[in-house]
Amino acid sequence: MAQEILDCLGLKCPQPILKISAKVPTMNGGDTLEILGDCPTFKHDVEAWCSRMKKSLLFCRDDGGGKFTAQIKI
Repeated sequence: MAQEILDCLGLKCPQPILKISAKVPTMNGGDTLEILGDCPTFKHDVEAWCSRMKKSLLFCRDDGGGKFTAQIKI
């Protein structure tokens, strides 16, 4: 199982979700994708995407300064 990091810093909605949607099909089941973002709606958008796509959101934490880190199990 691999872990990949997707840097979405500086991208605004909907770009982070579009990047996640493009990255996930290239990954294997059981892999984890860590996403860095600073969009004000990042947390809500990632939670909604995971729910819609039936993916496990391991965490989405506020790193301070408007930055977030989320981790999704594929």
